[in-house]
Amino acid sequence: MTNYPVKVLMAFGESFVQPEVFAKWLSENGYPELAALSAAIRGSEQDFTWLMENGHQPLAALDSAIDEKTDALQWLLKNDFLVMAHFAEVCNKKPASIKWMKDRELSIFLHLANKINYFRDNQYFNLYQRKF
Repeated sequence: MTNYPVKVLMAFGESFVQPEVFAKWLSENGYPELAALSAAIRGSEQDFTWLMENGHQPLAALDSAIDEKTDALQWLLKNDFLVMAHFAEVCNKKPASIKWMKDRELSIFLHLANKINYFRDNQYFNLYQRKF
């Protein structure tokens, strides 16, 4: 993920606040994989499948690692996606990975994790509420 321009990563972060604006921008500006990752993190199985079927397995693994699936985290580590592995752990508020990011001056990923966590922390699931 370190190969994306900062403005693109910022748009990715904002896609958790206003997905209809920023995920659309990502899609229309050559970053459909980040739009799909955002949607997958927000719970879209369809976008997770899209990532898998379109050559973005590392991003699909990142989504799963953020969901605390140990095998996905191990896959990221085994395949040298160290930043993504630590990013997943930062999203899960692991102090060692937060320190790792700070030590390498990768504060953008701390910012992105905060956006993801704010989204996740403010979700509630009510089986009886209709979605419109």
